[in-house]
Order: sequence, then structure tokens, then C-alpha cells
Amino acid sequence: MTQQQPPVDPDKLDYRPCVGVMLINRAGLVWVGQRADTPGEAEGKGNWWQMPQGGLDEGEDPLAAAFRELYEETSVRSATLLGQTSGWLTYDLPPHLIGVAWGGRFRGQKQKWFALRFHGDDAEIDITAPPGHDPEFISWQWLPATELVRLIVPFKRTVYEAVVAQLGPLARPEL
Repeated sequence: MTQQQPPVDPDKLDYRPCVGVMLINRAGLVWVGQRADTPGEAEGKGNWWQMPQGGLDEGEDPLAAAFRELYEETSVRSATLLGQTSGWLTYDLPPHLIGVAWGGRFRGQKQKWFALRFHGDDAEIDITAPPGHDPEFISWQWLPATELVRLIVPFKRTVYEAVVAQLGPLARPEL
């Protein structure tokens, strides 16, 4: 007989520090990738799309982490800073994932988001991931910022609403 683990109290867990990138092309559209179904990921199975994001390493500057994550997930280096969220945004994992996702160490994520202008062309984008990293995405596209919220896994939607409210006005064509 298998012994069931007691439920994990989310109040005793921290938020995982994370950064996210709203990559905006010259036409004012935002890059989104369709997540690869990866066992153990918090999103679980589904047809979810998201902007590049990832964990902040110990002592790492959030902006440097944003550029690192962008490169690891898209191979993009041709980008410059347009703006950032005014503070950290948080979300909690659904109850069935607390104590399971990210090795059970976190209740959710706290995220700092950055809007970056993409100055390259689409040929620069490569989602196969650099050596030493697993691909995060199986496909990608450019979309208006107003379409982002409906594509994200439901438990992250409030964060995406805040990101679009704060950074969405920067998603306009380059003059």
C-alpha cells in the first residue's frame, strides 16, 4: 500500500524568482511560443502559449536574466530595453501542483517583466535551444498584445493581464 503524503501548506513556501520578456517587433507585435509538453512542468498538458520567461539565478540581475532567458529560449540577441513592470507580479500554482512543480519548493512565481524591442529579422529566431538547454517551445508567432491573455495557462492569466496593462502600450510599431 502506498502512503499518501500530507498536503503542502503553500504559506510555508516561497515564490520562485523569475523574469519574463515581452519581445516586440518593428510592427508592434509580440512574440509568443507554443510550449512543449515537458513532464514535470507546472503548466501541465495543454495547448498553451507564452512569452519567454524563466528562473532568476542566485544574485543575478533581473535585466541580465531577461536577456539570458530570451537567448536560451529564442536565440534572439538583437533586442533593446523599452520598459519594465513597476514591481514584481506573483501568481500561485493551482492546489494540485503545490508541492509538486519545481521540485515542490515553491508556491508559485514572482516575476519581473521587461519589454524589449526586437531589431533583428525573423531568421534570427531559433527555438531549438542552444546546447545544454531543452527547447521550451514547439512553434512561435507574432501577435497583438491584446491576444496574449487568452493563450496562457489559466493560473497565469492575472499576471499576463498586468503585463499587458503595464507593457502593452509599448507594443506599437517602430517609427
